[in-house]
Amino acid sequence: MTAGKKRAAPAATRRVIVAITGATGSIYGIRILEILRETGGWETHLVVSDAGALNAWQDHRLTRKDIGKLANVVHNVRDVGASIASGSFITHGMIIAPCSMKTLAGVAHGFSDNLITRAADVILKERRRLVLLPREAPLNLAHLRNMVAATEIGAIIFPPVPAFYSHARSIDDMVDHTAGRVLDLFGVEHGRVKRWQGMSSKLPHKE
Repeated sequence: MTAGKKRAAPAATRRVIVAITGATGSIYGIRILEILRETGGWETHLVVSDAGALNAWQDHRLTRKDIGKLANVVHNVRDVGASIASGSFITHGMIIAPCSMKTLAGVAHGFSDNLITRAADVILKERRRLVLLPREAPLNLAHLRNMVAATEIGAIIFPPVPAFYSHARSIDDMVDHTAGRVLDLFGVEHGRVKRWQGMSSKLPHKE
């Protein structure tokens, strides 16, 4: 699909930007796109970095074009003149999933060297919701400080950590839970999360 070309979206739609950057875990961004498409009522704007495309191929044998089919609009990461580079283009926010440490650093310090970091900067300056799913381990002090800096300027740091209380039976279940919890932050009704209902009263007796 041509960069910036728009697919039809439902009337009274809401917009969200999804970016996939160069860290393992592209499945999170992909699943978020899939859920938004299935849910309906959301216009998705996708940006995939060059390293993000390499990781998607390594992780899932998916090309940039394959991922682009899940979005309503696809933007070239080098197109800093795209619609999402301006605050006058209204969106409900942006999700970077996964978020590489390079992208995190760019966001934290306002270094808008491509469309992903520029769009994130726009989201922050317009006081909209920006959610970052950082993927790295172990974390060094620069990573931790950048997460603090990003939080201080308004981003939400959402590491893709599995919730074992959901009793996930597969990797897909764990990915769905994280993707669903991210989409909770945007008010998306998706039915993908096993909600916490309180601690079970049927605890085992001590032996």
